Amino acid sequence: MPGERDKHAWRAEITARRAAMTRTDQETEARELAHSVAGLDVPAWVCAYVPMRDEPGSTAMLTALRAAGARVLLPVTGPPGPLQWAEFASTDDLRSARFGLLEPAGEVLADAIALAELILVPALAVDRRGVRLGRGAGYYDRTLPAARSTARLIAVVRDDELLDRLPEEPHDLRMGWALTPHGGLHRLGSDGAAE
Repeated sequence: MPGERDKHAWRAEITARRAAMTRTDQETEARELAHSVAGLDVPAWVCAYVPMRDEPGSTAMLTALRAAGARVLLPVTGPPGPLQWAEFASTDDLRSARFGLLEPAGEVLADAIALAELILVPALAVDRRGVRLGRGAGYYDRTLPAARSTARLIAVVRDDELLDRLPEEPHDLRMGWALTPHGGLHRLGSDGAAE
């Protein structure tokens, strides 16, 4: 569609907005996201991630999931391809990894994403149809097709990162939900409406 922004332009705009946020605002959002996560219908297995730099959230989300009874799987860095996963035991168990990430020190579990009934997915933005904008490396694009067809895919974004429409490519797998700090859980759908 003429005049429509491409993914690169969206990434640049959202990255700049995130960089301009104050530490106080980030900490407030992290507390609210941890509270929202604790209120989800938490299944036995959850795939999540450790928010880095300016991503919304903190390790408090992971602790809240464990407190709610979930076993939490986190990505482990590896070569380009589908993500590998290891179980999160505590924040003391996290070690520094490539790209400035933190990951669990435990054993990598084969095909672990197929265990998860709920998957928290990092995103720069998501639209009301469920189209997710990632950072562009494609790790989640290569990983999510191996998830259960019934798994709840939840993009974690800031409130102003839940948008009306993003560019979509054929390989994009749509999210069913968005979780935002102030708005909580939003149901996403093909008609563009969020509940």
